[in-house]
Amino acid sequence: MTEYLSNLGLLGLTIGLLTFLLIGMFHPIVIKAHYHFGLGCRWVFLVAGIAAGIASFMIPHIIWSVLLGVLAFTCLWSIHEITEQEERVAKGWFPANPKRTVRTEKRTR
Repeated sequence: MTEYLSNLGLLGLTIGLLTFLLIGMFHPIVIKAHYHFGLGCRWVFLVAGIAAGIASFMIPHIIWSVLLGVLAFTCLWSIHEITEQEERVAKGWFPANPKRTVRTEKRTR
């Protein structure tokens, strides 16, 4: 399959399209994860990101390796987005889960 796409000059476009779809899927995933689990789901994204990164090194097939690498960094970036989502909910841009309390104070370092 990789050779076929390479011969047609479509390998880069295929990887780009799949990357676009993968990143696009994570926008609603982050919103739903924050709604149901709050900030606690950041650990799931961390573990998934590390696992996908390790798997990316182990897979010899270029398309799967690249997509796992994109998945790894998308999961890691989602940790930041979960925190940002917390702020968006506090501003009222997204609905808060009435079964959870929303943390409104900011962490200071």
